[in-house]
Amino acid sequence: MKPFIVVCDGMDKSIFETLQAVSEFDVHPEAKLNQDQVKELLPKASALVIRSSTTVKEEYLNLAPNLKYVIRAGAGTDNIDKLECQNRDVRVSNTPGANNNSAAEHAIALMMTVLRKTAVANATMKNGGWDKSKFTGNELANKKVGIVGFGQIGKIVAKRLAGFDPEVLFFDPSCESSDMSYCKKADSIEQIFSECDIITIHTPLMDATRGLISKDLLSKMQPHAILVNAARGGIADEDAVYETLKAGKIRGAGFDVFATEPLEKDSKLRELDNIVLTPHLGAATEEAQLRVGQMAVDQLKEFFINNNLLNEVRA
Repeated sequence: MKPFIVVCDGMDKSIFETLQAVSEFDVHPEAKLNQDQVKELLPKASALVIRSSTTVKEEYLNLAPNLKYVIRAGAGTDNIDKLECQNRDVRVSNTPGANNNSAAEHAIALMMTVLRKTAVANATMKNGGWDKSKFTGNELANKKVGIVGFGQIGKIVAKRLAGFDPEVLFFDPSCESSDMSYCKKADSIEQIFSECDIITIHTPLMDATRGLISKDLLSKMQPHAILVNAARGGIADEDAVYETLKAGKIRGAGFDVFATEPLEKDSKLRELDNIVLTPHLGAATEEAQLRVGQMAVDQLKEFFINNNLLNEVRA
């Protein structure tokens, strides 16, 4: 019986059609499935390829008795109950590195959008306005940028910023130095928040980082500073972010990720003019989707044909 592969969250359909044609897999590569459609397919599923919209936890695992493999098309696996998967002998992999450049570029796009107020200016223009005097912004050039989390994505952000002649401070307990001359390690995360004009978050979500960006840290930011989070929801205390922005204690923020996704329609963050919100677009480029799709195809072939597990993630 051919493995039945369910591609849940909308990726390059042609890649998975090629998998079916060449490797004798039974693949369901339709357009993005809603969660009711995913549930209908779970009883037949041998493998799931997911992004952030599908959560593989006890409910889904109970509906999938034939499931052997879950691939997270991306790096973060917080939407998978990895321990429960291990208990059921369901293996889990991710596609590390495939989204890195797109995520880094989106963080920089948020910086520029907040600094130059382009999102609000565009909305005003579309409504017939020409409120030029309201939208005086700030340059990115020569600013002190703080990067919290100096892994692969944080380093790409630093590299892409080079043309803006920045001074970069980074904080990461697992990284001591950088080969980029303009990047220096901060003594503490508090130094990042108290000194930097722009702070961008690039840590994974785990116990040590959940709620890391707290009310206390936010209180250390300078009034002209901005905060960007294109990493993971839950790292920043969103209530504290709201209170800080509402009170005008910092200039602005740009958030791509949220503790609950999709972001609730009545979220207080939606009320604010000094935050730019995007719906988890960090990996949403054609180039990144091509890379993650091809990595997932290679992993499926290795697992089901060669009995080889690539990029395993364990609890």
